[in-house]
Amino acid sequence: MKQYLMDATSPGYTPERLKTRIRNDRSRDMAYRRAIVATSLVGMASMAFVTLFQTGTVRRLPDPPTRRPNFDTAKVNTSDEAYSYGMPDGPLTLAMHAANLSLAAAGPPERWRERPWIPVAASAFSGAQAAVAAQYLFYRMPFVDKAWCPYCVVDALAHFASFGLSLPETAKALGVTHPQDSPPPRPRAAPVRHPAPVRTDAPVRGGSVPAPGRRYR
Repeated sequence: MKQYLMDATSPGYTPERLKTRIRNDRSRDMAYRRAIVATSLVGMASMAFVTLFQTGTVRRLPDPPTRRPNFDTAKVNTSDEAYSYGMPDGPLTLAMHAANLSLAAAGPPERWRERPWIPVAASAFSGAQAAVAAQYLFYRMPFVDKAWCPYCVVDALAHFASFGLSLPETAKALGVTHPQDSPPPRPRAAPVRHPAPVRTDAPVRGGSVPAPGRRYR
């Protein structure tokens, strides 16, 4: 299984080389991938609280003390819709974030060139999740439940961010943009060299400089 995953995501790499490239690369693509990892962990944390509530591990989750908007985590997460998958939807959503994280971490920095299917799959997968999250955020909670779940709002924003952050790399993988499309680095200004001062009292070869006001005959 390990070798299969290695061949599928990082062909020609040893674990040592892959570790060095992933940890030390400072390209923009890796910065986006690291941002997806962090964003996915935030989404997983929010859904971890919801999962604890939906499975009865905790009996109540705190809500922001505001009247408008109406925050009611219990109402949103105990609805029939929330249990219509054969299980609570919290664990499923948590697993979706974990999958986004895994896809962001897979492969070397140049995977868009060597394994383009990975960034394409990452965008397709996170895009589908973002569409479902948008339906919950902009329709289900305000118009059906008529209540808001702060944990679900964080979850939806994490889905949107993961999808958006995956797009630049996918555009490269599909040939929409290329590395040379990025602006070149600004050239460094050449240092200004000032001429050395001329010494007026320097001795003249073959004799000395006559003193001012003195005339030789």
